[in-house]
Amino acid sequence: MTPVTIFLKLIKTKKMITANSKEVNTNEIMIKMVFDRWYALIKNFNTVLDLLTDDQLQKEVSPNKNRGIYLLGHLTAVHDDMLPLLNFGQKLYPLLSESFIKSPDKAVSELPSAEELRVSWNKVNDVLAEKFATLKPDEWFQKHNAVSTEDFIKEPHRNRLNIIITRTTHLSYHLGQFILLK
Repeated sequence: MTPVTIFLKLIKTKKMITANSKEVNTNEIMIKMVFDRWYALIKNFNTVLDLLTDDQLQKEVSPNKNRGIYLLGHLTAVHDDMLPLLNFGQKLYPLLSESFIKSPDKAVSELPSAEELRVSWNKVNDVLAEKFATLKPDEWFQKHNAVSTEDFIKEPHRNRLNIIITRTTHLSYHLGQFILLK
């Protein structure tokens, strides 16, 4: 057996033996790995955001590309969308979707201020963190609200944890753009 085959077999049993012979649930390990990355990226993004002035947020990340303020609004709106998607309740800032998800940068003439977006960004991520903490490990492998029960039976990877994985990748991509504003 190859190491990958052995690992996949262990995942199916949902148990692994660690170096100190302690049995560990593989779902819990996977969840920890995903959230370690999620929270590290949130921290890295916040560090960069805190270094940027409101004037710097008005700059484009490169010529004819999105401005920092648009990216901040976009990320805030996407994270806000996670609340209903993960069955955590209603969006906190439903009006952000029109300006930052449905419309490209510069298509909407009036945007919230950088300060308002900074506050909204922090608030939505605080609420997400609170909600994340309420789920038991097995609940992360339940369907999210954008997939039907029938489709979930065929595609069980379309679960809540996968939403965190895809949003982590999304945040990582935009963090790279944000760094260009410094």
